[in-house]
Amino acid sequence: MDRPHVHTLVGLGSDHAGFEYKELTAALLDEMGVPYRDFGTDSEESVDYPCYAHAVARAVADGDCCCGILVCGTGVGMSLVANKVPGIRAALCNDTYTARVSRLHNDANVLCLSGRVVGREIVRDVVRTWITTPFSGDERHVRRLNQLRQIEEQYLVKPPADRSEPTARTGGSDGG
Repeated sequence: MDRPHVHTLVGLGSDHAGFEYKELTAALLDEMGVPYRDFGTDSEESVDYPCYAHAVARAVADGDCCCGILVCGTGVGMSLVANKVPGIRAALCNDTYTARVSRLHNDANVLCLSGRVVGREIVRDVVRTWITTPFSGDERHVRRLNQLRQIEEQYLVKPPADRSEPTARTGGSDGG
């Protein structure tokens, strides 16, 4: 690697199924000297994953956190929610190759992990790999990320220019 990847503040979040691995990830980040903010959950008591995924993804998109790590039972739910937030590139990684390439090629800014599919040591290796791998910055990857942003922008809802006029009518066929 030509340049180290420096993290200012990593956002952590999980649901109940990912709580154990979120705590494992927090301990690993402590060992690595990487600062983080824990968005919860705080136990293995059943909770709904969308609020935790959204909180972390929003913090990353708003620039409050440099990146995020989310854990649920499979990692799928967290990745689905996180990728709804504009500017988020969440990657579900259950192996070090995917973790490395998600950073090198895709500049993933949220790592999603499975709390029920892979073992503790694999999770530690995946997190360590993802945290220490920088984006390559190669022209072809930058070009593809720009294409991704253009696609995302096509689906962002833009407010009407003049909010005093309704943009659509409702009612029956007689207009009323």
